[in-house]
Amino acid sequence: MMLPDRFFDDIFDLDAPRMHPPKERMDCDIYEEDGKYVVEASVYGFNKEDIKIETEDGSIIITAEKNEDFKDNDNKKYLRRERHSSSRVQRAFYLGDIDESSIKANFNNGVLKIEASKKEIESNRKQIDIQ
Repeated sequence: MMLPDRFFDDIFDLDAPRMHPPKERMDCDIYEEDGKYVVEASVYGFNKEDIKIETEDGSIIITAEKNEDFKDNDNKKYLRRERHSSSRVQRAFYLGDIDESSIKANFNNGVLKIEASKKEIESNRKQIDIQ
């Protein structure tokens, strides 16, 4: 029995995307709790120092970025090398009227949790007299 030519194409790619979710992905949950918006993001493989949170016009932007450089002391002939890498993931969410001064974030065991209070919106409702 002959094997097709493409049989060995991915022999070194044991972590192929079809078998596992992509490494560079940030899964998020957003919900409301006690008058606040809460964003929980999975940023496994990153340190607290690798994560940046910004706000812009009612949006929260989360960026996680790192560069890793593994140095070898001997001369090796690599068939595949993946340990010299840089990773960057980013997600942005429009939440609307958030009080930017109230935003709090913490990072624990690969999960980033951001809480933002909703802004008090003043009603511009005005009654018009009928003449």
